[in-house]
Formats: sequence, C-alpha cells, structure tokens
Amino acid sequence: MTTIEVILTVFIAVSGGLAVGSGFVAFLTVLGIIPRLAQISKTANKAVWYEAAVIIGTMAGIYGGLRDPVLGISQLFLIPMGLAGGLFVGMIAGALAEVLNVIPILAKRLNIDGKIITLLMAVVFGKIFGSLFQWLYFIKR
Repeated sequence: MTTIEVILTVFIAVSGGLAVGSGFVAFLTVLGIIPRLAQISKTANKAVWYEAAVIIGTMAGIYGGLRDPVLGISQLFLIPMGLAGGLFVGMIAGALAEVLNVIPILAKRLNIDGKIITLLMAVVFGKIFGSLFQWLYFIKR
C-alpha cells in the first residue's frame, strides 16, 4: 500500500468510528433510551447498572471486534448469555419504539417537514453503501 492509501484508509476508519460513536451516543442520550428503559422496566433505581452494562458491553464488543478472542466457555453458559442478550435487545427495541417520533420532530426543527422521505432514504442509502464498501473492500482481503 502506498502512503496515500494508508492515510485514506486511516481517515475513513476514524471518520466511520466517529460517525458510529456519535450516533450511538445520540441514540442513548438525546433519545433518553436508558432512562426510558429503566422507566418501562420499573427499575429506575438501577439506571446506573444499565449505563455500566452498556459501557462494558461496548468495550467488550470493540475488543471482540478487533481481537476475535476465543473464550473457551461451556456451551451451557452460552444459553443464559444468549437469553440475557436477547432480553436486553428486546428491551432496547421497546424503549426505542417509545421514542421513535424523533424523526418528525427533527424534520420540523430543521424546517424540512416535506422531506422526511428524503431524510430516511439518505439514512438507508448511507447504510447500504457503507455496508457494501465494507464487504467489497475489506472482506475480500
């Protein structure tokens, strides 16, 4: 690889990381996912545990994505781990459904009321092109 290719790859990787990280933080803070999740499950006094779980899970996901570790744990232990993961994802989806009206509010504040479809299509095509770029550029190597 040439120096330009390395610099471009680093720039794209950092940009992608910042975009995903910003979206994740916005998802959790601006939309109030964690407080809403605690409210729905009637465990508001345990909201700090939810936040810690998200941070630890994010860090573990980053480590697992970069290092591809082999844990060597029993298959019986994977059953409760899978159930807990599914429960958490389901609860996050429920909390997200409660606050999903953020897109029309955002469109109204940005004065693009009639262009919500364009906004959604930009998100969809961005996801499609980003996924295709990752699969076609990085997976073939």
